[in-house]
Amino acid sequence: MWKLLHKLKDAVIYDADREFYAKVFPDSVAPRDLLRLRKMDHADLPRVLTIENENYEFPWSEGIFKDCFRAINYTNWVCEAPDESIVGYCIISVMAGEAHIMNISVSPRFQRQGAGRKMLEHLIEYARPRAEKIFLEVRPSNPGAIDLYRKTGFREIGVRKNYYPAKQGREDAIMFELDLVPRL
Repeated sequence: MWKLLHKLKDAVIYDADREFYAKVFPDSVAPRDLLRLRKMDHADLPRVLTIENENYEFPWSEGIFKDCFRAINYTNWVCEAPDESIVGYCIISVMAGEAHIMNISVSPRFQRQGAGRKMLEHLIEYARPRAEKIFLEVRPSNPGAIDLYRKTGFREIGVRKNYYPAKQGREDAIMFELDLVPRL
């Protein structure tokens, strides 16, 4: 039963009641709560690539995103506004009891409005029945993301030296971990 429920939840995350109440009582629902997550498909790539290029000096190529579609242990999502415009995307890999957040990115026009948190929380819930731990890396030069990860319960577990390309050579990555299995 739970597996079927998770499969259905994986297809589309949508709450029609929230959208209804937002239309009838506009101040009753936060804009973040109207965002929907759905599986990414190939038709989403132009918008996803636009967001990727807006956010990163060294963006992923279209080929990398296509590889993410082909990898059987990767799941790719887009985050949509009520008008169905894509405001962000996220990619997770789950294998051998571990989950790894590969990418979370929000359009600059929608940053600091809850889309990143919504996607992160979704990835955590997606991984919870499939993995014991979830990992990610982040640039030290991205304090907003670091703050979000810490507030969501991630803890710093190390540094990967020279992990990211940067204008002045390479930049380290801070490694974060979140336990998905409650400790007794």
